[in-house]
Amino acid sequence: QVQLVESGGGLVQPGGSLRLSCAASGSISRIYAMAWYRQAPGKQRELVAAITSLGGPNYGDYVKGRFTVSRDYAKNTVYLQMNNLKPEDTAVYYCNAEIDQGTGWGNNYWGQGTQVTVSS
Repeated sequence: QVQLVESGGGLVQPGGSLRLSCAASGSISRIYAMAWYRQAPGKQRELVAAITSLGGPNYGDYVKGRFTVSRDYAKNTVYLQMNNLKPEDTAVYYCNAEIDQGTGWGNNYWGQGTQVTVSS
């Protein structure tokens, strides 16, 4: 069993900041990658940022320069620092991870989501 638990969402004014956290727990042998996605009402889920154990972070074009993804390998946790938030960043943010439970290959897991609302 693997669980991803997100925290840190909430209501913030335009131009403000939030920091999301996602901790993975359970039977984990190795985490290949961790990522953040978001889904706004009526829209498809889209990649916000991803970080792997092999390479540097990747970002969606709409968040470059404003969001920063980081990872604490010892804690199996990924963070998303969001600065200069805009109303169009309003969405449910989901944590995603590719996790090997000792089988030699990774399976995909999702968190339950955390709401981020940017509004004055």
